[in-house]
Amino acid sequence: MEKLTAESKAFYENTLKESKKQVEIIDAKIEEELARVKETINSFQEQKKAVRQIYDGAARILGLKNEFEEEEKAS
Repeated sequence: MEKLTAESKAFYENTLKESKKQVEIIDAKIEEELARVKETINSFQEQKKAVRQIYDGAARILGLKNEFEEEEKAS
């Protein structure tokens, strides 16, 4: 490989620095998005848990088979 000129070396050093900065910015955005998605999933899981309690109670009061419990036993 031939020796770089000072100008070429400066260009590649700047390119290296800027691309590293961009990778770090993208990594931070990924972490933010993952945190947001995890929060959304937790919210849905809590809603499901609450609605499931209502469903379980209604099935018990009506004396009906609980479809969700049947599915859980089959799994």
